[in-house]
Amino acid sequence: MNILLISPKTPETFWSFRYVLHFISKKASYPPLGLLTVAGMLPREWNLRIVDLNVKNDISEIDLKWANYVMISAMIVQKESVSEIIQKCLKFNKTIIAGGPLFTTSYEKYPEIKHFVLGEAENIIEELIQDLKSGNLKRIYCSDKKPDLTKTPIPRWDLIKMRDYAAMSVQFSRGCPFDCEFCDITAIFGRVPRTKSPAQLILELETLRKLGWKDTVFIVDDNFIGNKKQTRELLKELIVWRRKTKTKMTFLTEASVNLADDPESCKLMVEAGFVKVFVGIETPSDEALKECRKMQNQGRNLVEVVKKLHQFGLEVMGGFIVGFDNDPPDIFQRQFEFIQKSGVVTAMVGLLTALPKTKLYQRLFKEGRITEDSTGDNTQSAINFIPKLNKEFLKNNYRQLMKNLYSPSVYYKRIRVFLNEYKPTGAGIRVSYDDFIAFIKSIWFLGVRDKEGRKEYWKLFWSTLLTQPAKFRNAIELAIIGLHFRKVAEQL
Repeated sequence: MNILLISPKTPETFWSFRYVLHFISKKASYPPLGLLTVAGMLPREWNLRIVDLNVKNDISEIDLKWANYVMISAMIVQKESVSEIIQKCLKFNKTIIAGGPLFTTSYEKYPEIKHFVLGEAENIIEELIQDLKSGNLKRIYCSDKKPDLTKTPIPRWDLIKMRDYAAMSVQFSRGCPFDCEFCDITAIFGRVPRTKSPAQLILELETLRKLGWKDTVFIVDDNFIGNKKQTRELLKELIVWRRKTKTKMTFLTEASVNLADDPESCKLMVEAGFVKVFVGIETPSDEALKECRKMQNQGRNLVEVVKKLHQFGLEVMGGFIVGFDNDPPDIFQRQFEFIQKSGVVTAMVGLLTALPKTKLYQRLFKEGRITEDSTGDNTQSAINFIPKLNKEFLKNNYRQLMKNLYSPSVYYKRIRVFLNEYKPTGAGIRVSYDDFIAFIKSIWFLGVRDKEGRKEYWKLFWSTLLTQPAKFRNAIELAIIGLHFRKVAEQL
């Protein structure tokens, strides 16, 4: 059996880092973990190939002619690329089996595709395999029961060229105990976080290490501390594994703001090699937080939350949203002031979008306010519902906010705010050959060619090197990725 697994192209979004990957000679940020995991579930005697269109420009005719079946896994933001893949597969009369968030929430919009895996694959994979062998495929494969992640296999990293990617990805848990109105995580994965065993994840990391991976690993959990007990057990075992192997891998993940309430977990994370954490801060407006049921953020001094995490040694990457019904007209200025004051350098600000299956979508649909499908990209000035604030006012002020946040003078000032609060431990940090090349390229691209930002670059360069040398690597890294954010903001 020949199976071709295709990962669609992701457009130039906030998290693609497409504009700065050349600094480290990489083609994409992360590999398609979902497809690699599904590949691990398929029989070893089958022949598998993965085409990641974030690495390759196109699907070759040779691959399509070779394949008995094509499997696609996609997110909503990738639907433009999905349409192109479908047409190419139909041209070669290839049977497609589609899964992932795009199809789980909107499969009925793709009549050209005859077979779907909706939701998680673990509980239905054996049935799918048997039907593939017999050639008698069903239209829908779905299970009402959430799978036991302790039975999830190791992803098939051997199917990709790891050198093409800036970081690797693994997953420890699925689901989130919170129920934010705009988020589709609970609709897809539920509110009871399920985890792999700590030993299981350590084995995945050890597999990566033996394959030669030494750099960043993104633990892609919906909320890394959703199950705090299991998370602490994992962190303790991670620390033992790092000491035993002397690996210099570092980690980043996603967590809710209540991580700051748990000093023990923060300390364990830093000792285990975590250097960054993405936190959904959303808004400084408590009224908007109540509206979207972001209970864990309410009644807090969110600036102090960010600073506390920085002081533990965890760089906060923040998610922010504008466009809530309770947003006042000055929300853009309030967001700007919050982001600058807190020192959240990587501030992903997006317009509120109503994703399929979310409580937000259901509410707005009942109110007759849904106007179009979501693009899945909340940084493209696309609002798919009728907002309370004027739509053009929202779009125009959003574009201006992004341009302001990522203008060199403002962005570099925010880096300095972060560096003044941040207390790196230095544990496990390695300076690789790629880091050195990125540093040299930063001098040329940011310090020489970037007319708009080179003055600020050199101010940061020398002030950090002379007064905070332990944070110099952080400063240069943030200067580099800021170029990507600036280009994204300019193209809105």
